[in-house]
Amino acid sequence: MTVSSSKTVVQSIGKDVQQMKIMLGNCQLQQCQDFVYRYLGGNISQDASCDKDVVRRIGLAAGTVRSLQQIWKAEDISKLTKVLPYKTLVRSIILYNSVTWTLKENHKRKLRVFEMSVLKKICGITRKDRRRNVDILKELSLEKDIASLLQVRRVTYFDHVNRMDNDRFLKLLLHGYTQKTRTSVERQTKKEMARQHS
Repeated sequence: MTVSSSKTVVQSIGKDVQQMKIMLGNCQLQQCQDFVYRYLGGNISQDASCDKDVVRRIGLAAGTVRSLQQIWKAEDISKLTKVLPYKTLVRSIILYNSVTWTLKENHKRKLRVFEMSVLKKICGITRKDRRRNVDILKELSLEKDIASLLQVRRVTYFDHVNRMDNDRFLKLLLHGYTQKTRTSVERQTKKEMARQHS
């Protein structure tokens, strides 16, 4: 296998971002702050938050919603039929890779606001109509809102990882921990590495 230096980047993730000097042959690899991995479609930020990924997924889904505008406005298509492209296209775009997010309340709020804006288009409801979100979900036969559905998926994924063999990398990451203090050997190794890369 050959690693291409022009297609390879490095990233420091965590609170204390470090400038890294990693060489691949005679070429120093570029360090990036945010990384969108093309094949899987996720956004990895150097601060290890999922803020940018949530916003990006909502943006991608919003583009799909705009492209389906004629379906939402069509009077000859029932509301329950309109929900199907929402569930299969829009929702799946938003929730792709979402089981790995470190979800916060503001993320849930953004997801719910976006979802309700789409569902109101499906129902032909404006803000003036003052309908409750729960009533809209019930009218469209949706059991859970998007944040609740995401929570179910996260628990399902957690169970999946927990059933893996103990030597699997994902399970080691899930249940692993770091030592509170480093030994003198580890400190020495880090100093040696710093000297080698400078």
